[in-house]
Amino acid sequence: MTAKAALPLQMFGRRLVQLRSSVTAQNMSALRLYSTEKQPEEAAPAAGAAEQKTPASSPEVEKLTKDLAAAKEQNAELLDKYKRSLADSENMRNRLNKQISDAKIFGIQSFCKDLLEVADTLGHATQAVPKDKLSGNADLKNLYEGLTMTRASLLQVFKRHGLEPLDPINQKFDPNQHEALFQKEDKTVEANTVVEVTKLGYKLHERCIRPALVGVSKC
Repeated sequence: MTAKAALPLQMFGRRLVQLRSSVTAQNMSALRLYSTEKQPEEAAPAAGAAEQKTPASSPEVEKLTKDLAAAKEQNAELLDKYKRSLADSENMRNRLNKQISDAKIFGIQSFCKDLLEVADTLGHATQAVPKDKLSGNADLKNLYEGLTMTRASLLQVFKRHGLEPLDPINQKFDPNQHEALFQKEDKTVEANTVVEVTKLGYKLHERCIRPALVGVSKC
C-alpha cells in the first residue's frame, strides 16, 4: 500500500477515536445527571420513613418527659421537707439544751429567795446595834462581830453560787432591776437617779430575782 492510500485510513482512525471519546463523555454526563436526579427520589423514602417513625416515638418521649418532671418536683419537695425537719430538730435540740442549762443554773432560785430574808434580817440586826456603845460593852461588841461575820459568810456562799446583791445607790433608775417606792427632790443629781435604797436587790447569774426597793430623784 502506498503512502497516499494509507493517509485516508489514518484520518479515519483518528476520527473514530474522537467519536468514541465524545460518546464516552456524553455517557458519563448522562450518568452523573441520572445520579443527581435519583438521589432526592431515593432520599425521599428515608425522610418519609423518619416522619413515620417520629409520631410513633413522640408519645413515649412525652410520657418520659412528664415522668422526669414529676420525679424532679417530688425530689425537690422531699428535699425541702428533709431540710425543714433538720432545722426543726436542731431548734428543738437547742431549746432543750437551753432549758437543761437554765434548770441547772436557776434550779436553786426558790431556795435563794428564801435565804434572802435571812440575809436581810442579819443586815437589819447589824445596823440596829449602836456603834458608839461597842467600845464600852464587850458582850455587845462580840454580838455585833458575830452577826457581821455570819452575814459576810452568808454573802460569800451567795457569791459562790452566782447570787450577788444589787446596791444601785447613785445609779440611773432601771425598771428591770429596781422598784421605785417614792420620789425625792435632790438637785445635786440628775432626775431618775437612785438616791436611797431601802432594800437591797439580788441577781442570780445576771438574772434579777429580786428588784431593789429604792427612792428616785425628781426635778
